[in-house]
Amino acid sequence: MQRPVLWRALLAFVVLALSTTVALTTAPTLGLDLRGGTQIVLETSDTDEVVADAEATDRTLEVLRGRVDSLGVAEPTLARSGENRIIVELPGLTDPTEAAEVLGRTAQLTMHPVLGVGAPDGADLADEEGQPLQLGPPAIAGDQVDSAQSGPDPQGVGHLVNINFAGEGAQRWQALTAQAACAPSGDPQRRVAIVLDSDVISSPQVNESVACNVGITGGQTSISGNFGPEQASELAILIEGGALPVPVEIIEQRTVGPTLGADAIEASALAAIIGSALAGAFLIVVYRLVGLVAVVALGGYALIAYSVQTGLGATLTLPGLAAFVLAVGMAVDANVLIAERSREEYALKPRLERASENGYKFSVSAIGDVAVTSLLAAVLLFGLASGPVRGFGVTLVIGVVVSLFSALVLSRLLTLAVLKIPAVRRRPRITGIAAIGPIRRKLEARDPGFLVRPARVLGVAAVVLVVAVSGLLVRGLELGVEFTGGRLVEFTTTNEIDADQARVALDNAGFGNLAVQTTGDGAIGVRAGELSDTDVQALRQAVAEVGGGAETLRDEMIGPSLGAELARGGLIALVVALAAQFAYLAFRFRWTLGAGAVAALFTNVLVVVGVFAWTGRTADGVFLAALLTVIGYSVNDTVVVFDRVREHWTQRAKEPFHRVVGSAVLSTLPRTVNTGVSTLVILVMLLVLGGATLADFALALIIGIVVGTISTIVVAGPVAILLQRRWGGVPKASSSKQPVGKAGRRNPSRQDRARTRNGDGAVV
Repeated sequence: MQRPVLWRALLAFVVLALSTTVALTTAPTLGLDLRGGTQIVLETSDTDEVVADAEATDRTLEVLRGRVDSLGVAEPTLARSGENRIIVELPGLTDPTEAAEVLGRTAQLTMHPVLGVGAPDGADLADEEGQPLQLGPPAIAGDQVDSAQSGPDPQGVGHLVNINFAGEGAQRWQALTAQAACAPSGDPQRRVAIVLDSDVISSPQVNESVACNVGITGGQTSISGNFGPEQASELAILIEGGALPVPVEIIEQRTVGPTLGADAIEASALAAIIGSALAGAFLIVVYRLVGLVAVVALGGYALIAYSVQTGLGATLTLPGLAAFVLAVGMAVDANVLIAERSREEYALKPRLERASENGYKFSVSAIGDVAVTSLLAAVLLFGLASGPVRGFGVTLVIGVVVSLFSALVLSRLLTLAVLKIPAVRRRPRITGIAAIGPIRRKLEARDPGFLVRPARVLGVAAVVLVVAVSGLLVRGLELGVEFTGGRLVEFTTTNEIDADQARVALDNAGFGNLAVQTTGDGAIGVRAGELSDTDVQALRQAVAEVGGGAETLRDEMIGPSLGAELARGGLIALVVALAAQFAYLAFRFRWTLGAGAVAALFTNVLVVVGVFAWTGRTADGVFLAALLTVIGYSVNDTVVVFDRVREHWTQRAKEPFHRVVGSAVLSTLPRTVNTGVSTLVILVMLLVLGGATLADFALALIIGIVVGTISTIVVAGPVAILLQRRWGGVPKASSSKQPVGKAGRRNPSRQDRARTRNGDGAVV
């Protein structure tokens, strides 16, 4: 065994062994959209004394952590995002009312001396019994409270709250109680008011055993009052968790019911299994033994990608599941590209192992370019998107990297090992690379000069584009609450009802101005600019009355400022994605080819957006993920074609450029068809089985892939030809020392061979 092969085999063994170990011993981290729960995003703001910078936000996060712990949620997570935002995830909590109330308290905790009973004008604060009190300036701030815990009262009936002070808090408490103890028993001035969020949450009287001008020493105190266990616990939570250094505001809130998460997992898994099985069967039928090897390698890909995802602790979200399924299609693309190239090599020199090695060798450039363009889109998703869509970006990055390993290491090792089997050598046709397929034979008979009039081809494409874009003018694009702000709630009912029935029920309940529609899963979606948690409960009750019961599937609240920010970020992501693709393709090829590729990508995006506008589908964060994926995935076909253009062009510098492009299109079309079928099978399964959210995602990708394949021929190629005619030049001769027929003459068409015999100007 040659040393490079030995090292590849050792690497593959180690990676597979580690992946198997991780897969068997580590459970995946599921996002809230899969296991159910609530995510709340809070934003801190400045006060006159404190700036809401990263340090202040971190202190606020620690205070909120104590509040969250009091909710009894298993495995909550809190993390700072940027300078002044905090993301709180509460698995299993599907009623966010209590969490929002506890987390959203904005004012700092303060303790005040009581000066007397308040005036009847209501200008002063009221105590627990509703009696107005006159309060002095704050004597103690909340950050001077170290801890507060509830427990049974050892000297009486009920429970009490034990408080420990920190820093200057002990001295300040002593001074405050020393002053209050000078007032006679029963006098309001003997009380101390504890204020949170402009409410007096407790106003205990200083015990008679405390001496005047002495106060309570030791930095500890207790508040009693025949509290029940729940009352004492709630008071302790408010005292300990109320010391926010800066105010906070809830700008985003998402709740997913456990049923929706379980259904999403089941639907995505079923779509992945059926889609992958059909794609695998297609590969075996088309590529025979090499196709079977590719399917085995794809199984290794799935194992490695899953173990990397779980091993890194990356959160798997609903869009992430779609990215995982999509990455399978990308891995299929690499294997198809290699198999088609191996067929070309075998046609030049009928030796199985040599043809297979050359197939891998001469496919690396195109596979690498495809991976880079896909990674650009994935990284942009992670950097510019938010929420579950970022999970899509993470999973896509993992999928792209692992697909490279699967195709260039696993599949390569297995293929070469199989091709060395004597029985296989004696029957080369069973390998699937020893014969040109029927599609390629038909394409070889075509003249590659079909793009001689690129302006006419672009004219036809322009008509289709105008029809699609007119949907934006005629119907407009329905933006989701992520981009407009507002609240979206989805209910599933025991007895299925339609939107009109739900609308009547909500109108009778006093909610006649809400947008109501049914989703693809038969759920009732209600959308409004602003809804309180109390309103949501009333909506659910109204829907339940007409539907025989109702369960909340999803609840999303986005603040208007955040919605505008997300919309702006989404637009920036699209522009940056197109610019990044152009920059990379211009670097890898020529600026004329890069411009053609970006024109095709721009066309793809507009067609997908236009279809969603015509069909009235909602453009939300998942739709943004789909658009960026269309940019990253549909460019794959253009990259493969232009990679072949570059290869042919350096060997055919004197041939008209439109013929070079036409030849590249024809020689790569079998790969395009086979990859498209394999990927579309998986996406169709997502469309049919993936539920309403994934169905829209899959539809966008299906449109993007189909349009992207066509736009390579009718947009990217013609634009590049026109630009090359106007501003281009003759490429430098290939610096490759490969003999004629190795770089520029992979699979010359019959017309090419005829022109070579007749001396018709082509340098081949």
